[in-house]
Amino acid sequence: MSSSLFDYEPRDWRTDTDDRLRFALVGVGWWTTEFVLPAIETTEHCVTTTVVSGSTEKTDRVRREYETVEHGLTYDEFADGEASDGYDAVYVCTPNATHLEHVEAAAEHGKAVLCEKPMEATVERAERLVAACEEADVPLMVAYRMHTEPAVRRARELIRDGAIGEPVLVNGENSQPLLEMIDDPDQWRLNPDLTGYGTSVMDLGIYPLNTARFLLDADPVRVQSTMDSPHEAFSEVPDQVATFSVVFDDGTHAACSSSQRGADHTRLEVVGTDGRVVLEPAFHMETQLTVERDGETVEFDTEGVDQMAEEFEYFAQRVLAAEPLHADGEHGLVDMETIAAIHEAAESGETVNVE
Repeated sequence: MSSSLFDYEPRDWRTDTDDRLRFALVGVGWWTTEFVLPAIETTEHCVTTTVVSGSTEKTDRVRREYETVEHGLTYDEFADGEASDGYDAVYVCTPNATHLEHVEAAAEHGKAVLCEKPMEATVERAERLVAACEEADVPLMVAYRMHTEPAVRRARELIRDGAIGEPVLVNGENSQPLLEMIDDPDQWRLNPDLTGYGTSVMDLGIYPLNTARFLLDADPVRVQSTMDSPHEAFSEVPDQVATFSVVFDDGTHAACSSSQRGADHTRLEVVGTDGRVVLEPAFHMETQLTVERDGETVEFDTEGVDQMAEEFEYFAQRVLAAEPLHADGEHGLVDMETIAAIHEAAESGETVNVE
């Protein structure tokens, strides 16, 4: 296998700026405290100056731990614009069905927005979220951290360069033991009023779906799906476990599975006419790339990165340099439309077009 296939700079998005983007983090739950705050501390162009939560105990604790954090706000104070001169951008990491209100507030205050995926609980609310940013003329990026993961970017370039021939199939898996991770059957991911269409596809299946889109530079056109929720804790959501197939507009077919009650496992494979690329593990903060072609298998020695730091650094540099962002709101809407179609397909038992 030609070594030239591996000569690639995954951080081709870097810009020339010495400035730092000041962040307000909206939502101070497990993900923000365990991954986001520590990651931002390691970046060159990001700094956390403000945290927003419904719990003053949480904001006070963060302010004690991180000396850069000057302001701890309630959600109402944030919406009212208190301390809005103390930050430049807003990261939204709250339950899906609450993203809209926080993004609307950020847009009203003229702040750039980094919104966690999925964008919202429904397509309609996601459309309103995108419209709010467009009307306020503020940058919006959906937080697909796989897009800035060097192993994924390397795989994308290999596929583009024809290393595996013409893509034909995608196989994707993403599962985790949700109730072991968060021992609370009343948690928001199991509440349809907060999570949206369901739990496994919204939270986990979106990873193979969106990463496949990124690797192939293609969008879904139709889907099929099956779902089930046999465990009592999942009685309010349809997809404790889900399988779904996707046909992309480039002709590639994908078969994906996701479950919130399985072992921690992630994998994504793109099979082409001449070989395949495999990401395993793929999504849970570790990514390893293997390429197979002509009977030869190469495990690429991918540089280990903090995926959240990489994502925030990308966002900050692009915003500071006034450069376009990927993935933008329109990109995120395609995922929302596809997830809605996947749930419709499971309910109807029919093939559903993505619209």
